[in-house]
Amino acid sequence: MKKINLAVIFGGKSGEHEVSLSSARGVMKNLDKEKYNVIPIAITKGGNWLIGDKGAEYIKMNEEKIGKEGAISLMDSQKLVTIKDSERGLANYAEGELKEKIDLVFPILHGPFGEDGRLQGMLDMLGVPYVFSGVLVHAIGMNKPKAKIIAAKAGVPVAKDSVLKKNEEYNLDEIIAKLSLPLMVKPSELGSSVGISLAKTKEDLEKGIKIAFSHGNEVILEQYIKGREFTVTVMGSEDPKALAVTEIIPLISEFYDYKAKYEDGGSKHVCPAEISRKDEEKIKDYAVAGFKAIGCSDLARLDFLWSEKENEYYFTDINTIPGMTPTSLAPEAAKLAGMNFTQFLDRLIEGAIKRSKIG
Repeated sequence: MKKINLAVIFGGKSGEHEVSLSSARGVMKNLDKEKYNVIPIAITKGGNWLIGDKGAEYIKMNEEKIGKEGAISLMDSQKLVTIKDSERGLANYAEGELKEKIDLVFPILHGPFGEDGRLQGMLDMLGVPYVFSGVLVHAIGMNKPKAKIIAAKAGVPVAKDSVLKKNEEYNLDEIIAKLSLPLMVKPSELGSSVGISLAKTKEDLEKGIKIAFSHGNEVILEQYIKGREFTVTVMGSEDPKALAVTEIIPLISEFYDYKAKYEDGGSKHVCPAEISRKDEEKIKDYAVAGFKAIGCSDLARLDFLWSEKENEYYFTDINTIPGMTPTSLAPEAAKLAGMNFTQFLDRLIEGAIKRSKIG
């Protein structure tokens, strides 16, 4: 069979730039080179596109900073860019050489501008097929409050919350009276636990809201659920299936924050989770119901908190482009289902090819 020209797009303008590079490196290293001509495409923090050899050079240049939040400065990110901002336009936003027509895109951008539907909309307009879900799904998945509304409508339990918008007035005492402390404070549209904090006091809450607003125009305040953290990877499109349930145990933080996610020894993953068969089926059913209700394709990872007090699993978040390093949660669950990382990537690409009728 003819090799597929597969563009792997990574980086981007969000706070998850370094995490995206980590995922892209894992994906490109494990793709079957007998099946795919891999075309790296880096999007810098300034929004410039570096194609082919320039994209590969971007990853190599930032090797030591990959996975470390904020480690790549805007200046460092623009080092390979030769087009000045004043000269940039639709005709020259990209640099580098594209030798062959792209057959399929594997987008590995996390957060705004890549996982929120904007990139997918652009690819749809260009007529270029891609792995993972479509525009609307990514847009909903990126907005935590809206994803929770849809999941709840499908019968999946969610924690109580309150949503704040920048430049709108709010009363902290009223919020505390409604939801009670402690509270989780999160940017509504960001992943990888960037900008998230646990507020135990009114002062913590005020500070946490300020931090969260530095990452976007909307903040979600969520009732803190004391208990265990779980995640479920769901795979497929027409008949999606839940893979193994994974328990996440933070070792250096009170919850699964950025440090616990990405620092060595920051957390422990128990896969499969040590829960009863009844609870396993329950949380898997919730995950598949949420996946279907939101309308996902190929792959997504849904996060849950188990309430010790109520013995219930509460949906908190969906990742429509989960982390894709070999040690990330989704590939880890796939491994337990009998797929090594290369086979896992093949399955995702095969699903996108089937849906897009390539070849």
